[in-house]
Amino acid sequence: MSESPGLDTVGLTTGALARRLGVAPTTLRSWDRRYGIGPAVRDGVRHRRWRPSDVAVVEAMCRLTSAGVPPAEAARAAMEGHDTPEPDPEPAAAAEPVRAPARSRAASPLPLGGNVRQEARGLARAAVRLDAPAIEQQLEAVLDRYGVAVAWQEVMVPTLHAVGRKWQSSGDRYVEVEHLLSWHVSTTLRRVTRPPVGTDPARGPVVLACVPDEWHTLPLEALNAGLAERGVPTRMLGAAVPVEALTSAVARLGPVAVVLWAQARTTASPGLARQVADTRWGVSGARRRTTVVLGGPGWAGHPADGMYRPPGLSEALDLLCRVREAAPPGERRGEPRHAADVRQAR
Repeated sequence: MSESPGLDTVGLTTGALARRLGVAPTTLRSWDRRYGIGPAVRDGVRHRRWRPSDVAVVEAMCRLTSAGVPPAEAARAAMEGHDTPEPDPEPAAAAEPVRAPARSRAASPLPLGGNVRQEARGLARAAVRLDAPAIEQQLEAVLDRYGVAVAWQEVMVPTLHAVGRKWQSSGDRYVEVEHLLSWHVSTTLRRVTRPPVGTDPARGPVVLACVPDEWHTLPLEALNAGLAERGVPTRMLGAAVPVEALTSAVARLGPVAVVLWAQARTTASPGLARQVADTRWGVSGARRRTTVVLGGPGWAGHPADGMYRPPGLSEALDLLCRVREAAPPGERRGEPRHAADVRQAR
């Protein structure tokens, strides 16, 4: 059941319309104030209801601004009826804030495909408009609603991939969209990441690092946020970590696991992974070593004997949680008691 009244009776609230179109409520209020694109029905100063004719104008405004038309020009064209869509055959269905009608899906400027969550479509529309407040609002909403793993795999990644495909097929167009969206995804993931409290200090953290010459950190940031969500302490070393710095950090921290991210096969280094796996620490006679987890498409085709390559974020989170739980203080980290169970996640 929709959380909003029927559009054909009292109209959409500003919040419901914003969710449907993938914009921030402040954007709708700004368009109303600056260009006169607002609801015909107003119940006082605060309460506004958007009727079908109002919604059609705003939808046209969204399409025109997404195509790069300046807002003032887009507002004039939308109000004059240019590029205004046909009205819905069943107006009441337009009140549904989660499932957008087929017309909105077809109007998306990004190649998302048909089998994605509606939140990805709203995020894509906001990104193409360079609507930073809407991007922030929608990212925070999906993280709060679904958690890190689902939000990353089913909303953020499909949208980022769609922007990347559009960029590759359009020359230098949409590079600003990709940069803005990536920035806000990173910012939001870091904002929701809180260091776990009450964890066993005798157990080492999970170290997250990109291999040398690798600068793609977003997947590691998502993993970092997901581990924090599950109460697992981490140390994020970030992009392009030199070999000496990485092995030094492993020896100093005594991590239960090290995740090495490689986006491209040219940056993946089995030799580095083996060096990290062979790094030992501790007193003589009780030396320890870590579990190495290889993340990213760059490791495809490379040997990974004794290491783990989870296929996605959810699997990586499950694996790392099991590795940490199976390596109590005093046992050799990297050789958990339930090693056979851990190997199933490879």
